[in-house]
Amino acid sequence: MNLAFRFSYFGDRFFGSQMQPDLRTVEGEFIEACRILRLFEDWREAGFATAGRTDRGVHARCQVCSFKTDKPELAIETLNRVLPADIWCTGWAEAPEGFHPRYSAVSRTYRYYFSAPGNVAAMHEAAQEFVGRHDFSAFARAGDRNPERRILAARVFTDGRFAVFEVTGESFLWNMVRCMATALGRVGRGEAEAGEISRLLSGLAGQRVAAAPPEGLILWDIEYGVTFRPLPIDPKSSRYLAERHRYHALMAEVSTRLEPEFRQPDTPGI
Repeated sequence: MNLAFRFSYFGDRFFGSQMQPDLRTVEGEFIEACRILRLFEDWREAGFATAGRTDRGVHARCQVCSFKTDKPELAIETLNRVLPADIWCTGWAEAPEGFHPRYSAVSRTYRYYFSAPGNVAAMHEAAQEFVGRHDFSAFARAGDRNPERRILAARVFTDGRFAVFEVTGESFLWNMVRCMATALGRVGRGEAEAGEISRLLSGLAGQRVAAAPPEGLILWDIEYGVTFRPLPIDPKSSRYLAERHRYHALMAEVSTRLEPEFRQPDTPGI
């Protein structure tokens, strides 16, 4: 059976999602869990693939992988017990004929979290410049790939003490969302007008925007038109999430008590 799993992870303890020799990666840990359960022997023969790669430090609320196995019940019931605490499956589906987690995706949604919101209304207005089909050469490392991409929706909103840039597109280039976030951050701080984004999209600026730090980026959702059946989170991952929450709550409390001259400059993060 060809199974698809929807899963989440914190990216800060991985050297990215893509498998690399002698480095801890998301794919490497997932494949190792499958091997421990003997769901397959060779990941290539099983057709193991993910929806796309994320860089070191980038998180995922909704990443998707698929692979073939003759032990689907074991995979569904046991994978969460064997995966490390910072990766957990949230759903599964029997993949339809011809399904590929990367090429079958209809759209992808990312969120970038800014810890220093600035002018959120101006950021939201500027984000509308991204909607539609544009040449994103100034906002990505396109290499020999077609730099044109279609953005379906974009918005900036406030979530607690954060400003959140949410963007949905058919597909994205390497570092594209993080570069878009850099441009919006400049608008929010009053360092640039919304018109700068139009100039960058037109190529008139003659420059490429630097990528914002990876820690603020989350792969938020991927749409396939496939219904995933929910999976319960494993207790070890629940404990890990609770520990992360307590740690960041403590750090937020400490930061509010620091004297201004000792505070570090705000950087994007979650």
